[in-house]
Amino acid sequence: MKKTQRRYDLDWWRVISIFLVFLHHIGMPFNGDDFHIMNGTSSKLLDDSMVFFEQFRLPLLFIISGVGTVFAFSKRSWLQFIKERALRLLIPLIFGVFIIVPPQTYIEQINTYASYSTFYKGILDHIEVNHLWFIENLFYLSVASIPLILFIRSKYAIRFKNIITVFTSKPLGMFLLVLPLMIIKIVSKKYYPDDSSDITNLSTTLFYGYFFIVGIILAGTPAVWESLKKYRKTNLLLTVMATLVFYAYYFMPNDIASSYWEVSTRWRIWYGVSALVSWTVICTLLGYGQLWLSKPSTLLTKCNEAIYPFYILHQTVLIVIGYYVIQQSWSIPVKLLILALSSFLMIVCIYRYIVYPFKIMRFLFGMKKK
Repeated sequence: MKKTQRRYDLDWWRVISIFLVFLHHIGMPFNGDDFHIMNGTSSKLLDDSMVFFEQFRLPLLFIISGVGTVFAFSKRSWLQFIKERALRLLIPLIFGVFIIVPPQTYIEQINTYASYSTFYKGILDHIEVNHLWFIENLFYLSVASIPLILFIRSKYAIRFKNIITVFTSKPLGMFLLVLPLMIIKIVSKKYYPDDSSDITNLSTTLFYGYFFIVGIILAGTPAVWESLKKYRKTNLLLTVMATLVFYAYYFMPNDIASSYWEVSTRWRIWYGVSALVSWTVICTLLGYGQLWLSKPSTLLTKCNEAIYPFYILHQTVLIVIGYYVIQQSWSIPVKLLILALSSFLMIVCIYRYIVYPFKIMRFLFGMKKK
């Protein structure tokens, strides 16, 4: 725990998961859900595809963040760790809330104001976190996890880690850890049915927090990584089976489902099946990633440095560009392609020429010094 080796596979998964978030938000104006901007027509096929990726893109990011939090802690005292988390998370959050996010709110209400400057004069009435909720939640989880990290690092955790190691050394050991996750999601949703990402919404916080805590435990028990790699084929088979169950239930006609279960029961089944997909996919990815993604590269180094500013910028850029794209008469595939390419290029240009070269901008975007 005191000496950490760079995990290139986790670096890649961080980059990939945030890029998946970007692609997900690209599709949001066209899938029929409620988003900041909405196209006049929607695609059922797109919606049916996105609902699957929704189950693991953010949980993957939280489990990686849990591992990364331990690595960050291993180099610092707990006070230094809190300072580092504040600089890395709170500064970009505050900057984002006042500078990055407001254009999103303005686009939502663009017909209400004569100009952006007119809107911004009342910015204190429009404070929103939007997509930066992940940064906010990550800060709270990081600080709250300090006692757990100290425990994992101590001699008192040896027995606990031995139990985890023995349990996960069995072919289905890691898979069975999905059971607490399913219980957490089903029970918490009963009392907190909202999908809000606010830290006070315990159904969301406990669900993502489970992955974050698992990441912390993974960082302290190297043998679990070996189990993930060893049983990757088993986990892949479980993922295929979970996916089949997921879509079988997803496409089940309402009249058939309603003849067997009440609405509340149907939702509980959905929460359980969703958690099953989340867990099996992530176990599979973490296993195969150790084989496929454990090599350093120049591309990874550049992507790993850029991905945090990319995340902070992405939703604002695509909403501003998307507002004009959705007004065109093009087909949905054409709009998706144009929005994805133009947004990606714009984000890269902002990063390369406005964020990357300047110390103050690097500081505001949570980047390390050059």
